[in-house]
Amino acid sequence: MSGSYELMALISDAGTVLRWTQAAERLWGYSAAEATGRPADRLLTTGGESLAGPLTASGSWSGPVALRQRDGGRQIVDLRVTPFSAGETDQDWLAWEAAPVEAGPRSGLDTAMLKTLFGHAPTGVAFWGLDLRCTWYNEALTGMDFMPGGPRVGSRLPDLLPPGRGHRMEDTMRRILDGGPPCVDLVWMHPPTGGDPELSLSFFRLDDGDGRALGVCLTVEDIRESWSRQRLGLLVEAGTRIGTTLDVMRTAQELADTAVAALADFVTVDLADFVMLEQEPLERLSSTQAGIPAFYRGGMASIHPGVPEALWQRGMPVLVAPSSPYTDVRDSGESHVEPVIDTSAPGTWRDHDPDRERIFRQFGMHSLMIVPLRARGKVLGIVSFLRSRNPAPFSSVDVFLAEELAARTALSLDNARRYSRERIAALALQRDLLPHVLHSGDAVDVASRYLPADKHGGVGGDWFDAIPMSRNRVALMVGDVVGHGIGAASTMGRLRMVLNTLTNLDLPPEEVLARLDELVVGLARDRPEEELTSPSVGATCVYVVYDPATRRCTMASAGHPPPAVVTPDGQVELVRLPPGTPIGVGLGDYRSVEMELAEGSLIALYTDGLVETRDADIDHGLDRLCTALAVPATTLEDLCTQVIDITLAGRQSEDDVALLLARTLPLAP
Repeated sequence: MSGSYELMALISDAGTVLRWTQAAERLWGYSAAEATGRPADRLLTTGGESLAGPLTASGSWSGPVALRQRDGGRQIVDLRVTPFSAGETDQDWLAWEAAPVEAGPRSGLDTAMLKTLFGHAPTGVAFWGLDLRCTWYNEALTGMDFMPGGPRVGSRLPDLLPPGRGHRMEDTMRRILDGGPPCVDLVWMHPPTGGDPELSLSFFRLDDGDGRALGVCLTVEDIRESWSRQRLGLLVEAGTRIGTTLDVMRTAQELADTAVAALADFVTVDLADFVMLEQEPLERLSSTQAGIPAFYRGGMASIHPGVPEALWQRGMPVLVAPSSPYTDVRDSGESHVEPVIDTSAPGTWRDHDPDRERIFRQFGMHSLMIVPLRARGKVLGIVSFLRSRNPAPFSSVDVFLAEELAARTALSLDNARRYSRERIAALALQRDLLPHVLHSGDAVDVASRYLPADKHGGVGGDWFDAIPMSRNRVALMVGDVVGHGIGAASTMGRLRMVLNTLTNLDLPPEEVLARLDELVVGLARDRPEEELTSPSVGATCVYVVYDPATRRCTMASAGHPPPAVVTPDGQVELVRLPPGTPIGVGLGDYRSVEMELAEGSLIALYTDGLVETRDADIDHGLDRLCTALAVPATTLEDLCTQVIDITLAGRQSEDDVALLLARTLPLAP
């Protein structure tokens, strides 16, 4: 059949006629008043042709169908059925087109049908033909103050919108006509000063039954109320997502993830070198032709998977031109905003930054904000926000949101920076105060481990030591100062030195702990300004003396977890010592327990970080410790590693861990 197709009718999903064209009147003989609302199956005969396709098509369908005409006649036509849906309604329709007809060439979706569908819709709707000129619009669009002079049939978007904005949207429609994906929820605010976003724009293509483009549909929705809720929601989300840890890199990434795509299409967070404490100072890095190293990349995110826009990855130094808005924001602490980036204009800062210029062009970046990360009088870095897919330029509201997000993030970054700086200093102090080499004499072999707490807990005051005594004896001790940070580390150093002095006095373990308790209480009384005066300051300790001549081991505890003893045949026993009070309480009630050890026995001393967690009882940790000690190991060093791995079970300890293992030796001749 060689005729041209023309629209006949629009059929509802219930199977009734919604729209009846003049061409249908000529072909069937029914007027629009007679056909509208009529069941569609009564318009077709059952003379051998199936009615399933025309009435129940879920995809495009075409084929010969016999029509039941008003005068009782019957005519075979080539009917084409196209599923059709529009706007945000829940209805689906079937568009019937037929050939041959008496009318002229196919006209697609005529304006009468569009008026029927969208004339009273609350959402603004307009259609643009293949030449990207307006063919129809509804009344809702005229009341939205979207186009300064109002929409006009036959006009292009650049004729109706402010300079620059219409051309970008027309480019979007052209890409959609060429097979590109629809663009939905594009934010619009009125130029030139911006303000709150008012409208949401969506573009999608309309095709005929053969998949050929008929044009582009534009829908416009008022979002002023929803945008206010969205803005509040973004700030609430930022409060829960940003600053969840005391890690500057993670905090920077949390900001980038929060801002994409709620505020921007591409976000980078670049930090000053004094924030990245473990990185090389930027002034020591060499400049290149691309620029000078000014920041370290802390975080980045994009609407595109893999962040292809990024010139530098996280942790890398970021290069900028000596004179650029990036360094200006860093030095001045004031935001820089370019609502419209004109990549064709010469004489801009991008002339000296060709790499960024190339990225801007490649991804169509058209609007830029650079906001400082400022907290407590310091600029900790900058945040760059860019838009590419979203055609709306950044407005004053966007700047406010960006600065609010940056301010909240900067406080979290500064807290993390201060904490990291103190933690590094405390860790260095603690490692310096702990023994570098253990001297155990001829009585025992020793091995030790020290693991600082994770970044949330901070460095504590755990310590261990082995001190040779007279007559080949050895003193073994492990202790734990309450608290974390530099204060706990320095307190640990003082207690360890006192214990060294008391050990040289050749006192029994219970008296050593009693004198240590007296000394701590005396220091608190005589020097109230010291940290030891704090009610929370104290320490637990276990003190052991082993005599190889008698194989007697004497132990005393000041509120510390029990020592473990492993016999040569692998039996593990936790020695339940009398529960003495922690050091610094002032009661001084300590008692010793004495036991005989066979040659080759193992003594294990440790701090509670090895066996305690917030989620489980300490007995579970003690069971894991005994299991680990019972597994044979080639050397004491291997056994230390084994105990740590099994007892911690792969978790990061919430507190410092100190472990001291001592294996008894036979008495030398």
